Amino acid sequence: MIEAKTRAWWRATLALCLGSFLVFINLYAPQPLLPGLKETYDVSTLGVSLLMSVSTLSLALALLVFGPLSDAIGREGIMRITLLLAGGCSLALAFAPTFESLLLLRLVQGFVLGGLPAVAIAWMGDEFEKPALLSAVGLYIGANSLGGISGRIVGGGAAEIGGPTAAFLAVGIMTLIGCVVFWRLLPNSRAFTPQRFELRKAASDLVSHLRNPVLLAAYCLGGINFLIFINQYSYITFRLAAVPYQLAASGLGLIFLTYLGGTFGSMISGRLAGRFSPAACMMVGVLILMLGTAITLSESLVLIIVGLSINAFGFFLAHSLASSWVGRYAQGARGSASALYLVFYYVGASLGGFWLEPFWRWAGWAGVSIGSWLLLSITLMIAFGLWRFERRQAVG
Repeated sequence: MIEAKTRAWWRATLALCLGSFLVFINLYAPQPLLPGLKETYDVSTLGVSLLMSVSTLSLALALLVFGPLSDAIGREGIMRITLLLAGGCSLALAFAPTFESLLLLRLVQGFVLGGLPAVAIAWMGDEFEKPALLSAVGLYIGANSLGGISGRIVGGGAAEIGGPTAAFLAVGIMTLIGCVVFWRLLPNSRAFTPQRFELRKAASDLVSHLRNPVLLAAYCLGGINFLIFINQYSYITFRLAAVPYQLAASGLGLIFLTYLGGTFGSMISGRLAGRFSPAACMMVGVLILMLGTAITLSESLVLIIVGLSINAFGFFLAHSLASSWVGRYAQGARGSASALYLVFYYVGASLGGFWLEPFWRWAGWAGVSIGSWLLLSITLMIAFGLWRFERRQAVG
């Protein structure tokens, strides 16, 4: 087993962080383009938001395939091949002739993007000692946020120069170059024990995880939090593209620098979990997310940015701890357990527009905030329930 802070740990962690970074560049590059694409193709806010929703939904479905499959055939090959295909999809998006073809390509891209997230944490669970796993997961999820930031900045900046075509080309080329580095850095698995793939067993494993209330609670917490967090960013682009802000695509891309708050939250999550109750830290993360949402109600662009940064910190703090919680409490079949967490996570993201759109039409950003608080109240209660479980475990 790989020990924390050794050369092997750094190499493996760097490889997986790079892979995560590339996945989220591809997934989120279109987000700052949404207001412009809405006008270009004359579609509604909900319609253009489907460019994000269809990719996250197909990514979630892919996790049900790649997670169990990785338990049978291994994890490295899945990560390498799907990452390469994702870069090819971005290049194809640059030449999509219609909005419908954009949607279809995003659907395909979301599926292949699911390969690495489905198995990366399971790979770490196989190869790393437990203390090494906690630290690595925090850095890995921090790379998620850096990829999300970079995808939006690169997408918005390139679109300012050459439109959506330039944005997708830039992301595709970056991904293919990154794939070469990823392939060279990622070490071969040493502790993985293959299991023969059986559809009945795979389904049984998924049902077993869903019947585990400790895992199900973490799944719901991650999915609902992400439903709110990621879709807030879609609606904030519509708010900031309109008067009085009237930000262009490049300016909207820079808004996603607020994700750096999430990078910090992810990186310190392992340290906090070592000193305090992980479930209590999840509660704090949800409360911080609620606070940040309140701050974004200000008309000041500076305070909106501050609120979004606070949101990112709270969300990624809770998300990192919920992810590692699944790895800790899964009873076997770690690949499918981790994949199922991400299924909830990305299904939540794909449904968020349908939940928040009526609130947006009713009262604009204030309505989005109200819709957010309603669901965040539920995840706060879930985290409280996990905290009570931890206390019972400690007493027992």
